[in-house]
Amino acid sequence: MIQVYCKNTGTYGKYPDGTSLVQMLPDFQFERPFPIVSAKVNNVSQGLKFKVYQNKDIEFLDVRESSGMRVYCRSLCFLLCKAAADVFPDSKVYMEHPISGGYFGHLRREDDSPLTQADIDAVVARMKELVAADIPFHRYDVQTERAIKAFRKSGDKDKVKLLATSGEPYTDYYTLDDMADYYYGKLVPSTGYLTVWGLALYHDGFLLRVPSAEDPSRLEPFFDQPHTYEMFSENLKWNIIMGLSTVGDVNEAFQNGRARELIQVAEALQEKKIVQIAEEINRRYRTEDGVRLVLITGPSSSGKTTFCRRLSIQLMACGLKPLSVSTDDYFVNRVDTPKFPDGSYDFDNFDTVDHDLMEQDIMRLISGEEVSVPEYNFVTGEREYNGKNLKLKEDTILLIEGIHALNPALTAKIPASQKFKIFISTMTSITLDDHNWIPTSDNRLLRRIVRDFNKGAFTAKDTISNWQNVCAAEKKWITPFQETADMMFNSAYLIEFAVLRGHAEPILRSVPKNCPEYAEAHRLLKFIHYFTPIPDTEIPATSLLREFVGGSSFK
Repeated sequence: MIQVYCKNTGTYGKYPDGTSLVQMLPDFQFERPFPIVSAKVNNVSQGLKFKVYQNKDIEFLDVRESSGMRVYCRSLCFLLCKAAADVFPDSKVYMEHPISGGYFGHLRREDDSPLTQADIDAVVARMKELVAADIPFHRYDVQTERAIKAFRKSGDKDKVKLLATSGEPYTDYYTLDDMADYYYGKLVPSTGYLTVWGLALYHDGFLLRVPSAEDPSRLEPFFDQPHTYEMFSENLKWNIIMGLSTVGDVNEAFQNGRARELIQVAEALQEKKIVQIAEEINRRYRTEDGVRLVLITGPSSSGKTTFCRRLSIQLMACGLKPLSVSTDDYFVNRVDTPKFPDGSYDFDNFDTVDHDLMEQDIMRLISGEEVSVPEYNFVTGEREYNGKNLKLKEDTILLIEGIHALNPALTAKIPASQKFKIFISTMTSITLDDHNWIPTSDNRLLRRIVRDFNKGAFTAKDTISNWQNVCAAEKKWITPFQETADMMFNSAYLIEFAVLRGHAEPILRSVPKNCPEYAEAHRLLKFIHYFTPIPDTEIPATSLLREFVGGSSFK
């Protein structure tokens, strides 16, 4: 017999060896406002069919927890792919990226005919049939070569490349009825678990809608993101031109000696975009009542600091003289900082910034006055005036960088014609394979883990522990304004996971297995292992990546 400890109830249970989690679940009575979809076993995410052979700690999860949501969304993707294959046998589904409260993808057929509402309705009807039939997902653990042969036979070249470049001797795959597929995480036990979802036409593809993390009985609210979609489409076009749509493609390129070339192309593409932004700012600056203020924001670890430096250089090349100010320097004194209900400081709150004073100073600068601007002392927690005086002279433009820069309340009194707004995103445009997207925040989390550790600021455990609060603050204070930007810049690189792997692996391994943060560290370790590692020696000193791995020429 084995003994398990259920964290949900704080009680123990004894079971025969090989008992599955789904068999144990009825024995533990706790409040379940939403269906249980997965569990953490010794702080590692597992599916409910996981069989226990040794004493374990178990925590059952619904989709309000991030790992539970990932299990649900992967399973939902398989359901969609199966339904599409049943309705359109000659079709292929491409899951591309999260957007607008769901996941965007394409359904391609041999005749390349456009997707119609009738097509969507047919797939939805089949998905409902599969859910009603409550068909089990089966998992198989096999030698990687066997899996490669199976996927090669079915024409899934994307999976063949991913598995062939992974270096793993064994791999697992899933089946749903007569369809086999690969997913880099666990699935729910059966299709009957997948009761909350939606499918809609979106641009030239579809949007797979998923449950809300706040209320899983409802769909995540839809919000149109045309600028974000345009940015993704631009990146995808370059990926297609370069023949690099999936991680397997990139790994093959690295293993064929193309690492230096891809790094150079990635840097060139980003510099090209920065030049375009600088030229547009310059054009608007030269107009009557033109731009005098550039507002720059982005989520944590998006590379705002390096972007501002590189943009400043390109603005100087246009004949402008940029001056930079950070919203951080206008923080209120720490004693006046807003707090969470538990008494801890809410550093991401809009009222953390003295926005009235900042707007007054910006207006005075634009009107031609010389202004003494503050600098925030993060050690003492107080705003100081140390003789830093600014004045916008001829051909001078003011850059404001910070997480609240695009909040309209920050610059409400300044005419729209005088403002140019930039949102920095970090949305990876490649996928693991055609059915496995890369979460949009994983590169930012890895960047932050590496930077925090290298600076001695926080351990990986600390960074992971705080990440949920960071993302919640971004959802409240930053992303609502991203679609108001005049231009968007994507700071994600095709090659960055391959570079970050060598830096992140030893840091992630330092997270203790007996703490809750180990679940995320374990997931990230497994995820970055898909990428063929490359050294950072070819990364230039001006690269955005240098802000995180060290060696930046911008001090």
